[in-house]
Amino acid sequence: MIELKDITNARQVIAGRVHRTPLMSSMSLGRRTNTHLHFKAEMFQKTGSFKPRGAINKLSHLTEEERKRGVITISSGNQAQGLAYAASLFGISATVVMPHTTPANKVNATRGYGAEVVLTEGALLPTCLEIQKERNLTMVHPFDDPHVVAGHGTIGLETLDDLPEVEAVFVPVGGGGLISGIATAIKLSKPAVKIVGVEPIGASAMWQSLQRKAVVNLDRMDTIAEALAAPFVGELNLTLVQKYVDELVLVSDDEMIEALGLLLEWCKILAEPGGAAGFAALLFKKANIPSGSEVVCVLSGGNIDPSRLGHFLLKRQR
Repeated sequence: MIELKDITNARQVIAGRVHRTPLMSSMSLGRRTNTHLHFKAEMFQKTGSFKPRGAINKLSHLTEEERKRGVITISSGNQAQGLAYAASLFGISATVVMPHTTPANKVNATRGYGAEVVLTEGALLPTCLEIQKERNLTMVHPFDDPHVVAGHGTIGLETLDDLPEVEAVFVPVGGGGLISGIATAIKLSKPAVKIVGVEPIGASAMWQSLQRKAVVNLDRMDTIAEALAAPFVGELNLTLVQKYVDELVLVSDDEMIEALGLLLEWCKILAEPGGAAGFAALLFKKANIPSGSEVVCVLSGGNIDPSRLGHFLLKRQR
């Protein structure tokens, strides 16, 4: 399990290596949601998402021998860039296995940070483990790892520092690394804060796992939010979500598009669909939040392909 000291230690590790992202308020969207609304803008993080926080903390705990072997991970895009960036800081070679359908901007950015990208039409994890074994690489799990979780938990600490009176936090959920870190940090510091996890309807691995009380592997996913399209969640992440998350809700692709559009229109903030999932849940009243509450929506990333953005905005106007 993760303790608060693990997250405070991670904060020291990543300091100076990542941005301390702003907590931004919106009166206009707050009025629309009947809340005092704030956004934790992780699209302004290094690589355009929260991922470097966990990756840097993880790599800092590797042995010298593990670093020399090089690292490997699986990713739909944001983890790839986060690990590639972190590996470049430590002088470690990085390999990333990604779906062949990954948007080109995420593939190109990953290569730009110096990582080798392996695109596959098959299952990511088996392909990754095969390459890991062949090359004797060090596996860096994208979410089911205590150091990764602790790194992501630093967002929770920063949120409490910037808004001590926060009453509810909405967090996008993919494999569970982000929400398990944030929830642990906040609940161990201020237990009364409500933590709401948000998944796409078409990629609800955490929601289904909570229903069955065991990790569920999805045979199929159907969502525009590739950043949240994890086919399974981690054992550690599921345990922490069960312990610290108050509610998990689902949002549709259209709801994420509407949230994305409003963020761009009113706040001039560009989030990818998965990054806007938390705000979508608040906007469409998926959770019961008392009027006037101090609410934070974590905008987890902004790495959206320009051509897809145009399509989403046109769809929203129809």
